[in-house]
Amino acid sequence: MNRATLVFALLLALALPLSLLAGRVWLDPATTPNAALILAELRFPRAVLAVIVGGGLGAAGAAMQGYLRNPLADPGLFGIAPGAALGAVVALWFGYTASAWLLPLFALIGAGGAMALLAAIAGRTGGIALFTLAGLMVASLAGALTALAISMAPNAFAMSEIVLWLNGALTDRSWREVWLSGPLVALGVLLLWRTGRSLDALTLGEPVARSLGIDTSRLLWLLILGIGLTVGASVAVAGIIGFVGLIVPHLVRPLTDRRPSQLIVPSALAGALLVLVADSLVRILPLVTELRLGIALSLLGAPFFLWLLLRMRRGLA
Repeated sequence: MNRATLVFALLLALALPLSLLAGRVWLDPATTPNAALILAELRFPRAVLAVIVGGGLGAAGAAMQGYLRNPLADPGLFGIAPGAALGAVVALWFGYTASAWLLPLFALIGAGGAMALLAAIAGRTGGIALFTLAGLMVASLAGALTALAISMAPNAFAMSEIVLWLNGALTDRSWREVWLSGPLVALGVLLLWRTGRSLDALTLGEPVARSLGIDTSRLLWLLILGIGLTVGASVAVAGIIGFVGLIVPHLVRPLTDRRPSQLIVPSALAGALLVLVADSLVRILPLVTELRLGIALSLLGAPFFLWLLLRMRRGLA
């Protein structure tokens, strides 16, 4: 266990109980009527889901940056998040949301379809360049089909539901979403953690990694499965939550020895902390309606991305 893991685990342990009290009306367990019911059925499952979603996205971002050896890599490049979003949009388009399980199920099917397409294109060679291009193609295709579904929405209500869902939020989520996403994200993070040593070897280059006995094809399959489970399950229950996988590894990296294997677990903890804090903040902002979590993190992530680009440009000058 490295220093980053301890730091972010401690911060998360402090932030979690505080997030249960935060809201338009701050909760005082001693005086607020039905405080136990509000905590058990509304705020606690929402906080746990924020930890699950943030943890999965943070670990996926760290693994992807380690594999592509690119600090600007983000899980959305894989096409798995857009694929999951497309599946959910299909459920909303056809009105299959009467059952609470159908939208997450369609999102997971969309993520699985994107994983299968990605593996069919790049899974045999294991090459980083082909994998990156395949991911961009899958993301572009899923994005185009999602835009088509929005433009051909059968009615204004369906269009509004699709747009709101794509913005991402943890509003009105319950223990059902926790039990659906929790095991899938945990399995995905475990698979990504198992790639750590292979990713360390890959930092020396693919030929060197192969000479050290690393099976790059197996590594690619583990990454596809791990990121598919973490990102797909997160999108299935919360919609599109962007930039977490980009921001978190940069916050964690200075606290580690910068090896990918030392980055995945603390990135999961830091991602959980980031989403938990962001979700608490959107609940207490004095706005007419609650700001969508995906929009809030995009407003944070876009300037951060620009700062990274400027810093890299100065480093190359």
